[in-house]
Amino acid sequence: MAVTTRLKQAKQWILSGDFLYNGRLAILLWFGLPIFSIVRTLIVDNRINNFLIFRGVFYHAVSNLNLYNAYPQEYGDVNLYGPIFSIVIAPFALLPVKLGFIFWSLFNAWILYYAIRKLPIQKQWQNAVLIFSCNEMLNNTAWSQINPFILALLILGFVYAEKGKNGWALLFILLATFIKLYGIVGFAFYFFNEKKWSFIVWAVVWSVVLFLLPMIIAGPYFATHSYVDWYNGVVEKAAKNIRMDIHNDLQDISVMGMIKRIFNLPNFKTIWVLFFAAVMFAFQFLHVAYYKDLRFKLYILCSVCIAVVIFNTSSESPTYIIAFPMVCVWYLMQTPTKINNALFIFALLLTCYSYSDIFTPYVRTHIVRPYSLKALPCFVIWIILSLQLYTKQFLQVDLARKRKNKSALNDAV
Repeated sequence: MAVTTRLKQAKQWILSGDFLYNGRLAILLWFGLPIFSIVRTLIVDNRINNFLIFRGVFYHAVSNLNLYNAYPQEYGDVNLYGPIFSIVIAPFALLPVKLGFIFWSLFNAWILYYAIRKLPIQKQWQNAVLIFSCNEMLNNTAWSQINPFILALLILGFVYAEKGKNGWALLFILLATFIKLYGIVGFAFYFFNEKKWSFIVWAVVWSVVLFLLPMIIAGPYFATHSYVDWYNGVVEKAAKNIRMDIHNDLQDISVMGMIKRIFNLPNFKTIWVLFFAAVMFAFQFLHVAYYKDLRFKLYILCSVCIAVVIFNTSSESPTYIIAFPMVCVWYLMQTPTKINNALFIFALLLTCYSYSDIFTPYVRTHIVRPYSLKALPCFVIWIILSLQLYTKQFLQVDLARKRKNKSALNDAV
């Protein structure tokens, strides 16, 4: 009898959707899937090339070897992270390779989990963001990527900027920027910060500190020249990303890449899309009177994190861990309707799972990847989000809206 009751409760738990807001399940999936990926990587395919690149940044900096050259005897591809990354990766690089890989992967999962838990939204929503985004976290762990760390820095920058703690806010924003240049989008939080002079001062202070910090292990001349090398490396990579003649459909998974590939426009000028995005982004800040409204601030956070991926020619599939959790936050702020639900399911399937076995190999290799369709749902949602900001629809958001639990199995964790 007890078993039958529990089975009925479990069925109701799943069918009601309560499991999507469950704290224990969120923790299990968020950390369990990366751990599974780590074990599989070490036992099955030993695919840790990206971590070897990261590790090499530290040792090359210490040895004063160009951080952006190719080192085919050590790893494939090249480093494209700023010189400060040599300091960030140091604790993991000093460990034995496999142990360093394990701790680096777990650190990325933990730091983004911590950042999401700091978001000023109710805990049930945080649970849902973690559950919906767990496949993107798995994808990043499988490729030893740094993207979860970058998103965590942007979220923490937002959280502390919103609280007026600019010292911490600018540390996180500028650390993201000095690692990956697109972290500079975090400066959008300046507009709703009440201590603007403090924001500027801390921006200068942390810029100087982070610029100088690599000199501790690499020396002044090498560290300074590495910024020039970094610029050259990024420019070279950007030029390669937009080329269609090399059939590299793993790069430029962006709005620009989507347009070029769908309409077969190899010489399409990305500047037109970037101009459109800049104008749309500027319009989001028209309503100055609402700069103190938390709903407005959360919309801007979502907009920033989605835009920095979909309008970036360097975006790859794992980069969408930066965008998709913010798609989830946007969705959770919406009034539950069939249209909103359908739009989110569209994003969940095409953005989050289009590279998984949910889609057939033919669909993945002949439709989704060749046309950069992973970017499409995020682009549609970003347009809607922008219009909602312009029309002040964000004022309808109820951040305290509670979801009625329909299952006895759901908890309040």
